[in-house]
Amino acid sequence: MISRREVMAAGLACSVPAWAQGSGNRVALVIGNAAYAAAPLPNAANDAKAMSAALRGMGFEVIEVRDAGKQRMEEGITLSRAMLQGRSGVGLLYYAGHGLQVDWRNYMVPVDAQMASAADVPKAAVDIQGAIDAFRSAGNRMNIVVLDACRDNPFSSAATGKGLAPLDAPPGTYLAYATAPGNYAEDGDTEGGNGLYTRYLLKELQRPDAKIEEIFRRVRFQVRQASKGRQVPWDMSSLEDEFVFATGRKAETESRSGREQAFLREREEWERIKAGSSGDELYAFLQRNPNGAFAEQAQFRLERLALSGVEAQRLPQQPAVLPILRDRYRVGDEFEYDVSDFYERTVKVETKLVTAVLHDRVEVNQGAETWDLMGNFIKNSLGDRSPARVFFPAELYLGKSWRTDYVIRHPEGQDTLFYNCRVVALEDVEVPAGRFRAYRIEASGWGGGSNGSNYQLNESYWVDPGVFVRIKSVWVQRANGRIASSSRYWLRAFRQVVR
Repeated sequence: MISRREVMAAGLACSVPAWAQGSGNRVALVIGNAAYAAAPLPNAANDAKAMSAALRGMGFEVIEVRDAGKQRMEEGITLSRAMLQGRSGVGLLYYAGHGLQVDWRNYMVPVDAQMASAADVPKAAVDIQGAIDAFRSAGNRMNIVVLDACRDNPFSSAATGKGLAPLDAPPGTYLAYATAPGNYAEDGDTEGGNGLYTRYLLKELQRPDAKIEEIFRRVRFQVRQASKGRQVPWDMSSLEDEFVFATGRKAETESRSGREQAFLREREEWERIKAGSSGDELYAFLQRNPNGAFAEQAQFRLERLALSGVEAQRLPQQPAVLPILRDRYRVGDEFEYDVSDFYERTVKVETKLVTAVLHDRVEVNQGAETWDLMGNFIKNSLGDRSPARVFFPAELYLGKSWRTDYVIRHPEGQDTLFYNCRVVALEDVEVPAGRFRAYRIEASGWGGGSNGSNYQLNESYWVDPGVFVRIKSVWVQRANGRIASSSRYWLRAFRQVVR
């Protein structure tokens, strides 16, 4: 039986740095299972021990469970919920060990589990969703779930799918997988060390001011590079604000001037490396700018270099989990739109026909319009963009967020625009072209012109990852609180060349 006194004593044994003090109400349940009779994991228990020490150093109260049976794992979940109950705190679950999925539910495998078929799994293993539900029932303001599971699995005959299945992130939750759903993670090379994913996570946790998303993105890039694309971590977030991992405090909002200066610095660096073919340069760029304005372009460039072997897993609930497509468009693809202003006073039809796909761009309507290979506007009737505005990132999934900053040059001069984008829902959308299961993306930001103008920007648009165009879009520009410009798009019809 795990007692709260034991947990508190272990937590107080470590000194807490000044930057983590005063950030209480944070409880971490750390589980590391290594001593499996069928297939022991050399590093899972080490991972749990090292992660417990790191989290205690940040001021977490830690419940540490190693090489546990099902009862002891469930006791840890119950105790963590009791310690968090009514504190409006932060709950963290870290699990290292074998994991599997059955009928789209994920399970942590106790060291004493006996499972011959899928029917045995719910009785012998611990449902990860149950741990998430326990955190939610405690009334936490934020939950973090880190799953370093899906290592080479001796229980695969009892699973109904490869690796783990993707989980929806409940409100206020950050989910981090050591590898993409449907794939396996590496345990590490030597005994006494750490698994590949946890090794880099421990390294990134040493950044006291790093935001949660920055940490996991840096981990992702390092694991991907170290594994030569065999393992690509994956995460999903429903956090509405940015938080510093080490303290649990809401991150300070970046100033406009700071954002603008970062854009200029990143653009200069990106222009220097974008035409090269060095994966190492791209990884280094992403490490320096994990949430930067050019992060999506850099990730897509890595895809073009064929450094990743991870395929998208198709699910019945979602169009795709990681729709990283190497060839999104082909000559002959045609898209027809109904276009109007916000008040729908005029409606016109626009046709976009892909007439050339080159090594670095897609030409539409004989070059009258140009997209990058992700489908983002470089040039259209409104002007030329540098870089392209990122409507479609390197990948799409619920909770995905990115920024897109660019300069647009037009006959009256030039404007600089700054957008924050987030995938907020997966929903059915009805347009003249038919019914689509599409991701809804909310984009907001600001812009300013060379003539001294300043304005606010908001757009909602829907994307089916099988059809990389906007299915529907509503865009509004406001100046001084009033609508200055607007447009609406509906996909009227489309034809795509067979892939």
